[in-house]
Amino acid sequence: MQAVSPTATDVAFLARPGRPAVVARTLAELAGPTRGVVELPVRLMWNAERTFDLGDPDQLLWMYENVLRETTRADDLRALINGRTLRRVWRLLNLPRGVRQAWESRHRGLRAA
Repeated sequence: MQAVSPTATDVAFLARPGRPAVVARTLAELAGPTRGVVELPVRLMWNAERTFDLGDPDQLLWMYENVLRETTRADDLRALINGRTLRRVWRLLNLPRGVRQAWESRHRGLRAA
């Protein structure tokens, strides 16, 4: 999986100033865990509390928000995000506008999720 990169006709959506949002080419490629406990690497979460219980809906949302906002690597998406789960919780996620726009631009089905 590669991150979507802007071409001459695309708009670069930013996760934060100076950093383009990283988007998976397909949701099917996102094969992250759906249960259990996940510890995020420091590059995605600087807090000492980087462990998330995916059985807790609030912790699941918090983890997804952090990964989608902070990642600069497509491999993080594949390893940590699950495509079906992402579709299910999409509207509940508190994401920067650029991240939401990048994902919905690439995956139009998320707009209706």
